[in-house]
Amino acid sequence: MTRSSLSEPDLIERARAGDAEAFEALVEAQSDRVYGALRSFGLAAEEAEEVAQEVFVRAWRGLARFEGRSQLSTWLYRIAFNEAQRRLSRRPPVPVALNFTGPDPILEFPDPVARGPEATALDQEFVAMMWQALAQLPEGWRTAVVLRDIDGLSTEEAATFVRALPDWLAQSRDGADGARAPGSAAIEGGLA
Repeated sequence: MTRSSLSEPDLIERARAGDAEAFEALVEAQSDRVYGALRSFGLAAEEAEEVAQEVFVRAWRGLARFEGRSQLSTWLYRIAFNEAQRRLSRRPPVPVALNFTGPDPILEFPDPVARGPEATALDQEFVAMMWQALAQLPEGWRTAVVLRDIDGLSTEEAATFVRALPDWLAQSRDGADGARAPGSAAIEGGLA
């Protein structure tokens, strides 16, 4: 049986037994997701590549402690989050102004009328504006929004990663009391 035909649980068991090729197959299957997560947590491309290597080294060393109660990708995501936070904590804090005045650039962004080169350019501009809006949020909020609304995790999974779910996140999604975090209108309005 070739390693590409093995299921993820089989590869995990083989890797736990010291099979480096099985672990390599797991890395190949998860590397794009880990890299993407690191980028979404705010790391530059080169940093994300370095930290992704650290994530997989930690995963290899800690594979015996992986209990299988969650998917491997969720476990790796958690390691990636911790490593990204470790890297980001070394940076000096960036002052963030959370009082939005004037028109919201994302809400004023025009809808593309037809798909084509212009629509593609508008889409790319929208993505850039979305990441600018996300960058204006405090780190913990940005992480929660990225995990939940961009990476598709449930509120509970996102809360697990950030360890403390701010009340406004659940309320803003459910509309419980209309509370919104500063900047959430820009993100939610632009992504709706």
